[in-house]
Amino acid sequence: MTNGLGEFMRDPDEAQRKMDEWAQGFADKAERYRAAQERTEQIRLTAVNSDGAVRVTVGADGAVRDLQFTHKAKSYALEELSRQILTTMRRAQGDIANRVAEVMTEQLGDEDQQTRALMLDNLRSRFPEQEPEIPPSAPPAPPSAPPALPSAGPAAGPPPRRTTDPIEDDNNPW
Repeated sequence: MTNGLGEFMRDPDEAQRKMDEWAQGFADKAERYRAAQERTEQIRLTAVNSDGAVRVTVGADGAVRDLQFTHKAKSYALEELSRQILTTMRRAQGDIANRVAEVMTEQLGDEDQQTRALMLDNLRSRFPEQEPEIPPSAPPAPPSAPPALPSAGPAAGPPPRRTTDPIEDDNNPW
């Protein structure tokens, strides 16, 4: 009866060659993962809100790398500006898993499907894809002016006099 190493141990040169291949395989794999990590760290995802007032850029870890406002942001109430920042940030973060998956496929091919699935599931749970943005609520319309009275125009004379009622005259202080 032979153990699993029996054939391996019969030829020391073959054993050395196999161990070298095995070690090189690990070194190559480590290099592919290093390259994938390097590329992943370079990922930047940007989202802009519907009117362009808020622009948020995040990295693959979800951290905000840049936040920009246009002059339109000044017109927002603070609560609305906060909502727009967070919504826009979440939209940028919502594509992290897809971009990381692209990098992993590019760098690792079909290698380590189980590890990849676990990592991407983790990213999807932390940064779920977002629904399309709802436009910011419009500021309330200014109160409208009361309807203008019809203009008599320059040719019209004084308003017509009412016929007087003697009972009304008694009640009219003017």
